[in-house]
Amino acid sequence: MAKRLIPTLNRVLVEKIVPPSKTTAGILLPEKSTKLNSGKVVAVGPGTRDKTGNLIPVAVKEGDNCSLA
Repeated sequence: MAKRLIPTLNRVLVEKIVPPSKTTAGILLPEKSTKLNSGKVVAVGPGTRDKTGNLIPVAVKEGDNCSLA
């Protein structure tokens, strides 16, 4: 059984989305189109604190799709 990962501070855990290499009709897609860098946000930390102690939340939330650079 896997444990749930909880990121700290302003860290984000992203799962890479692997695009399909074949369509539902069975047509093979070129390798160039299958190397897209995208992912899904799995977990988000609470954020960081500024000098006065106020919490600055992270701009993304769980379930968002993002591009991986």
